[in-house]
Amino acid sequence: MSAAGLIEADFALRRPLEAGRQVVYWGLGATSEHRYDVPDQPMKGEMDPFFFLTKHKNFIPHEYPCRTWFAAERRGKRPAPQGAFEPERVWLPFGSPRVDLSGFWFRPTVLGTWARTVIVAKAAGSARLKLRACGGAVLFINGAEIGWMAPYGRNLETAQEFDAELVAGTNDIRIWFDDLAERDVRYYFQLDYLSGPAAEQALPASAPGGLAAAIETALEAMHFEKPAYSGGEVALVTHSQLPVAVDVAIEVEGDFMSIEEPVSFRRRLEIGETRLPIAATEQLPADFRHFKVSLTASSFTASRVFGVEICHADRQGLAPATLEQRITEALDEISNHAESDTVRALAQLATGRGGPETNAMILGALPAIEDCHDCADFILVPLLWCRRRFVDAIGAEVRERIDAAILNYRYWMDEPGNDVQWYFSENHALLFHTAAYLAGHMFPQERFVRSGRLGSEHSAAGLARVRAWLDHFEEWEMAEFNSAPYFPIDLKGLTALFALAPDADVRIRAGAAIVRLLDIVARSAHHGVLTGAQGRSYEHTLRPARSLELSGVARLVWGKGFYGKRFHALPQLALCLRDHGLELPSSQAEIASFRREGGQEWCFAQGQNRIAKLYHYKTRDYAMGSAAAYRWNEWGYQETVLHLRLGDDPDAQVWINHPGEVIHSGYGRPSYWGGSGTLPRVHQYRGLAVVIFDCAAEQPDFTHAWFPQSAFMKSRIDGNRAFAQSAGGLLLLKADRDFEPVERGPTAGNELRAPGHKAVWIVRLGQADIQGPLEAFASLFANLDVRRGEGDGLSIDDPEYGEVVFHADGRIEAEDRIVDPTLWTVAGEAVILPCGPLRRR
Repeated sequence: MSAAGLIEADFALRRPLEAGRQVVYWGLGATSEHRYDVPDQPMKGEMDPFFFLTKHKNFIPHEYPCRTWFAAERRGKRPAPQGAFEPERVWLPFGSPRVDLSGFWFRPTVLGTWARTVIVAKAAGSARLKLRACGGAVLFINGAEIGWMAPYGRNLETAQEFDAELVAGTNDIRIWFDDLAERDVRYYFQLDYLSGPAAEQALPASAPGGLAAAIETALEAMHFEKPAYSGGEVALVTHSQLPVAVDVAIEVEGDFMSIEEPVSFRRRLEIGETRLPIAATEQLPADFRHFKVSLTASSFTASRVFGVEICHADRQGLAPATLEQRITEALDEISNHAESDTVRALAQLATGRGGPETNAMILGALPAIEDCHDCADFILVPLLWCRRRFVDAIGAEVRERIDAAILNYRYWMDEPGNDVQWYFSENHALLFHTAAYLAGHMFPQERFVRSGRLGSEHSAAGLARVRAWLDHFEEWEMAEFNSAPYFPIDLKGLTALFALAPDADVRIRAGAAIVRLLDIVARSAHHGVLTGAQGRSYEHTLRPARSLELSGVARLVWGKGFYGKRFHALPQLALCLRDHGLELPSSQAEIASFRREGGQEWCFAQGQNRIAKLYHYKTRDYAMGSAAAYRWNEWGYQETVLHLRLGDDPDAQVWINHPGEVIHSGYGRPSYWGGSGTLPRVHQYRGLAVVIFDCAAEQPDFTHAWFPQSAFMKSRIDGNRAFAQSAGGLLLLKADRDFEPVERGPTAGNELRAPGHKAVWIVRLGQADIQGPLEAFASLFANLDVRRGEGDGLSIDDPEYGEVVFHADGRIEAEDRIVDPTLWTVAGEAVILPCGPLRRR
């Protein structure tokens, strides 16, 4: 049936289209994917500790040969649409101004997609349209080509305007868009209706428009009953009843690094039902999971993605009392419950569980190494450990294929290849150099294919780079500062060096680096859970508290935490403790779960040239960490610059940022939660912080806080103030405008927004045994306000700390003290301060 026929039969989802707004309802065809290989060639470059300090918006400048070739072929040339539009699914916006199919591809891949919609114009006339994309796009209206664009800049948006004549009535709009995916790709387009005749969008649908609209409304309001699940039934709810029964398909999958096949469920929502039970927590895979929910009625299907943490805490229970028992528990947990990768294979081999299942895990992982997929270095290092220590337990045919993969792998960018492995970040560089060093030592007389070196030469080159990496680490530590997802990656490389390095100096230095990283985690943790500013963050590493790998590390070494399902370093750390003599300071446990009187003030710096100055303050009842004087008002990448927790419930956490995009569970860097589109000015003194946003006009027009109301014992929102309590921890959030609590959609009950591109947030933490119950605390601090001073200085009159002055250079004056970030060292300094004010007012 033609588009016009569908519209006439009112089988269309109709929405107003005002001048200056976006066309956001589309039908999509299947996305074609074609591998894009170029001749093998080396690259020039080294580890870049500043790659995420973007010079232009959030554009990352490093270019692979595949992009150079692709740009030479296609940049500035009309894209070549493939095939014709064949409807596969509908795109509903849920607040997004663009059609966004962004994702992660582990090899260079050319993507192409058709999109189609209808604009119904009340009268014929000229329209002015703006098309935005990072890749190429061709615009057609009523079968005529209107224009095209072909910037093909990697993840860098450009825009082009077009004039078009619309007819009265239905106008068929089609767009072909394509791009090269190299790792993470921002694969989207946006069509702005700048001006033109009065019009509406009318998305052709296979059901009456009223039913399609009801399905959209149900999905728009849908959300999980809880912000995280550690037991009980997992269920979604919606505020909107459906007029007919609908079939529900649910696919549960991990983040882009997960190798597991999605888990599928089929359910049905009857007329009037608003609760959608999915499964018991223990029936679902652990970790932060994406639930793709599709509702179908009368052949019309629409989908939305929802994210939530799943942790099997009820099954795991409390951690065993002794380190020896916890080592055994960790290896058993990974052997029996982890994703089926080389990390799990190592745990199985190390506990005598080798056999066909373990061989199959290794065989399943080898294609990524053989094909040099991005992140194959994550897989290779534990595989080398398996091959080095447990070779007799691996099948002969599997061993032969492992050896071939090791000899053919690309270990650094100066070797020929055509992959998009990410060589530039500190954590990847460590794994590449560790793998080259250890692999060459294992095969000293074999020729490594890509480098052309004998194994002994290959190992020597890797050793030199390992030592240089350790030099850099010992001087500056983590480039991606204090980052929860990258502690385990660094620990993966360091534990392999500690256990397997043939050179004593490397083993000693690796052991010291392991202890240092765990000390940083302990200092920045609250009851074992990392809490603080982070240089790289994702939604799937911020929201989960129990199932993140650092929680498992804390359980192993300090007896506080839980396990998820995917691991990088945990079994290697356990083996270093069990088999290789690693010793950790007993004092770390008390630091990581701080229960003494007073509070710890921890000031340190990380990253080359001390790029990140980090402040952390914790008591037994709360913790908060922030980045001082860090890139104020610049475009962000994935930095989270203020993070706090209350009580001893891992879920009672809050962070504040500016979304990099408005789509939920997207792939932006920054995304909705992972990082800030524009980085704020942040000052923190003990339990007080101020966060000031001045965001770019082209970015989303609100700032927000993760504020999970159901995770707190008490909470309330009153205009521009929000209060919360968990155990003895108390919290005030205050803004310079009224909060907008999000009550519908994926973050219902968990998000506070401050509308506008500019906003001032105040954070104040307290303790019930000092300030009294929440009501007394709220009364005491309700009138906190930021005063502007000379030279961009700020001040707050705090009822306990007195006048706190925040200088424009990052210094803070309070309680007869000066806290100066320029003086903070990489080694850092931790001091214990008494509870309450340090001097009488």
